[in-house]
Amino acid sequence: MNTKQQIRHRFLAFLKRYFNPLSRKLITKSTRGPFAIVQHVGRRSGKLYETPIIVGRTGDGFVFELTYGPDVDWYKNVQAAGKCTLLYHRKNYVINKIEPLNVKTGRTAFPAMIRLFLRLIGKRDFFKMVAQH
Repeated sequence: MNTKQQIRHRFLAFLKRYFNPLSRKLITKSTRGPFAIVQHVGRRSGKLYETPIIVGRTGDGFVFELTYGPDVDWYKNVQAAGKCTLLYHRKNYVINKIEPLNVKTGRTAFPAMIRLFLRLIGKRDFFKMVAQH
């Protein structure tokens, strides 16, 4: 593992250990904002995990951007299982499909400030989670 990968690994471990538990507590009580929790099953461990993410609401689902790239465990777990549950504004949504989106469509799902931030930091990996009806 090179130095850049080690730094990234340590940063993600820090988020998992300290930031995620705090943000999960806040998100489960909130009915506002772009925050959600992805509930997914570990592809190797079989354990249930909850990962906070930022989403944009669409008519039949949610848009998210892979801020740390596609090599994050929660995304790999959801891809492997083909489904997950999203807790958004104190409601659970069963997600059974994830579709890639182009950058323009992905950004438009977010409020102006988040859209600007995503553009400024060059984020381009947008996906749509389709909620089961």
